[in-house]
Amino acid sequence: MDNYYKGKNVEEELERSKIPIKGIPENFLWMQVKGGSKMQNLIAHASGILEDKAATVVVWTGVGVAIAKAISCAEIIKRQFSIPHQITKLAYKSVEEYWEPKVDGLETIVVKRQIPVIHILLSMEELVDVNQLGYQSAVGKKFWEKEAHTSKPQQQSNYKSKKPFKHKKSEINA
Repeated sequence: MDNYYKGKNVEEELERSKIPIKGIPENFLWMQVKGGSKMQNLIAHASGILEDKAATVVVWTGVGVAIAKAISCAEIIKRQFSIPHQITKLAYKSVEEYWEPKVDGLETIVVKRQIPVIHILLSMEELVDVNQLGYQSAVGKKFWEKEAHTSKPQQQSNYKSKKPFKHKKSEINA
């Protein structure tokens, strides 16, 4: 690749109408997370809209390196507002990279890649199709809640602790 330099990138644009989740209401909040987005700003914006009840559904979208950040933001908002319904979908976005030749006689190289995209829908209200793949509800006991412990006697450990190491007085004064 020494004889080429990177030219333009042509990316498939994300659109609200192409989010692959069925039954999304018209007035949902769409949070597009980028690699350089600050989580604090994203969460503050989404929190403000949910607190004002301007929207009851939020869709978090992350592409490529921003997927982990989108998941983190969605989890924070889900726990902050106790949002009971979630649908997660994975998709791909097409990108074409053009590599231009530095030397005469060579052709332009076009590299086509598929970049992963995640869409996480969080809804305060029950969704139309709860049987679609990727649906999660908060029904039942959550894994982080403690169980009621029955009083069990603590087991005695057979491990004998060693006495602390003592220095000889001659080593300390040396």
